[in-house]
Amino acid sequence: QVHLVESGGGLAQPGGSLRLSCAASGTIFSINDMAWFRQGPGKLRDLVARANSDGTLDYATSVKGRFTVSRDDVENTIYLQMNSLKPEDTAVYYCNAWIRDWTSRTREYWGQGTQVTVSS
Repeated sequence: QVHLVESGGGLAQPGGSLRLSCAASGTIFSINDMAWFRQGPGKLRDLVARANSDGTLDYATSVKGRFTVSRDDVENTIYLQMNSLKPEDTAVYYCNAWIRDWTSRTREYWGQGTQVTVSS
């Protein structure tokens, strides 16, 4: 079994910061791309940031310059540092990863989601 467990969500004021973490555990042979998605109320789930296995990073236009994604391949963890938060960043944030697991196949996994609320 493989699990992705997120932490670090909560309430922040506009202009504030939060740091999300997501750790992958279980029978893992390798991890390819890891990413953060978010789903706001009444909206579709959209990509926020991706840390690719080749070291490159991708960001949604709306978070460039404010959010920083990073990963620790020893700890199988992805992080999202969120600065200058805006009310429109309010959403459930989901961790995503493509993992070669105990079946020797590479499959997509999702975390359970963590709520981020930006409000004064």
